[in-house]
Amino acid sequence: MNIEQIRNYCLSKKASTDEFPFDENTLVFKVLGKMFLMAPLNRWEQGEATITVKCAPEYTQELREQYESIYAGPYVSNKHWNTIDLYKGELQPPFVLSLIDHSYNMVVKGMTKKMRETLSNL
Repeated sequence: MNIEQIRNYCLSKKASTDEFPFDENTLVFKVLGKMFLMAPLNRWEQGEATITVKCAPEYTQELREQYESIYAGPYVSNKHWNTIDLYKGELQPPFVLSLIDHSYNMVVKGMTKKMRETLSNL
């Protein structure tokens, strides 16, 4: 998968946006202002494509135990976020997309009732 495929998939999600809130290298995707995916573009340019996604705590650990390419990433809560090495080729694109879906859904689930209502009305 390339970064444009990831970007297009993320932006196809309801009310999602992309921005660079931290620096010029970290592309962040949000739903109603809440992060659901980060992609360090400098790593992509070096041939080491990774993404970081939100995850349910029990699933976070399960994924790390099953896949070498999924691990606790830097700068995020290790309980709720996983970094995924895409460049290693261990994970098939449909599975990566399902992890993005899970992240988006986790963020929506954690929103206030009012935010979820806003989202459903868009």
